[in-house]
Order: sequence, then C-alpha cells, then structure tokens
Amino acid sequence: MSLIPTFFGRTNIVDPLSLDIWDSLPIANPPSSVRETSVFANARIDWKETPEAHVFKVDVPGIKKEEVKVEVEEGRILQISGERSKEQEEKTDQWHCMERSSGKFVRRFRLPENVKMGEIKAAMENGVLTVTVPKEEEKKPEVKAIDISG
Repeated sequence: MSLIPTFFGRTNIVDPLSLDIWDSLPIANPPSSVRETSVFANARIDWKETPEAHVFKVDVPGIKKEEVKVEVEEGRILQISGERSKEQEEKTDQWHCMERSSGKFVRRFRLPENVKMGEIKAAMENGVLTVTVPKEEEKKPEVKAIDISG
C-alpha cells in the first residue's frame, strides 16, 4: 500500500500541491500589473534564414493585426511590437480564472547587410505574424578563362 494515494486521498489533510495554498503567498500571486506584462512580454519569435529571405514568425494569439506594429529603426533594426488590451470588466462579473495574458511587447532584431529593406512584407494569419525580409541576390565572383599559350 502506497503512502501517496492515502495522503492525497484524505479530505482532512491539506494538499501541499494545491494552488490554493500558494495563491496566498506574494511570490506565487504577484500584482496584476506584473502578471499582465511578464507573460506577454516574452512573445515567442522564430527567425530563420532561407536562400531568398529572413523570415520571422511571431506567436500573437488573440491579437488583431491593427494591434501589432512592424517598423524599421536606424536603418537596420527590425522592431516588432504590440499590445493586447485587458478585457473590459463589468462590476457584476466575477472572475474564477484568468490565464490569457495582456500587456505590451517589443522585440528588436539587427538585420544583416544583405537584405532589401524596402521590400519587407508582413502578414497575419491564425494568430501568427509572419515578417519576410528579402535578401539581395548574392553576387557571384566573375570568373574569366585565360588561354594558356605555349
């Protein structure tokens, strides 16, 4: 007979893994302003390089394209930013759980010199922002054949 099922199966013993115990601690229950910013501030971004372009994919579920900005700063810095507003709360509402994050995020990337800055494109589909930065064609070194005399 195992001690774990007996321990957790009894109703008169407090479950040490229950979230209710940890919710009262200031560490486990930070102020809402901290929770709102900290979760969303780390927007997940993938950056891959293909032979034709640099492609950035940003997970921003629940955000409209009007709430996201894609900008180029100082010539070669790609800045992706956005904000998810907190849902309007009615005085009669009683929240039982709030896991969707709100707040702002800003991410900056220094682009390499071989990109076409004037041809950057962005598209949003199913909560994923895709930013495509085309690359300039590589100039292949000119090879000139020389006749051998002799």
